[in-house]
Amino acid sequence: MASLRLALCAPLVIVASCNDDGSQYTLYRSSVLDAKMRLHVASFDTANGDDYNSENCQIAAGLFANQPGVQVRYWCEKGRFRK
Repeated sequence: MASLRLALCAPLVIVASCNDDGSQYTLYRSSVLDAKMRLHVASFDTANGDDYNSENCQIAAGLFANQPGVQVRYWCEKGRFRK
């Protein structure tokens, strides 16, 4: 009986864990040594949606970039972190 329950619930777990990149944003920065390097800084993936995540990523990018002495570029990209 336990195996039957597991077999019936497994597809639900898989579907529930599949999340599209529709409302996720990732904050990246370049490197002082290599301006083309993409370094992961933060991910924005709340249930509040696309606009909320995008705005918070942009705010964070601005806060990081406007610190005194910062020599790297910060930017946001839609979607999950990727190298």
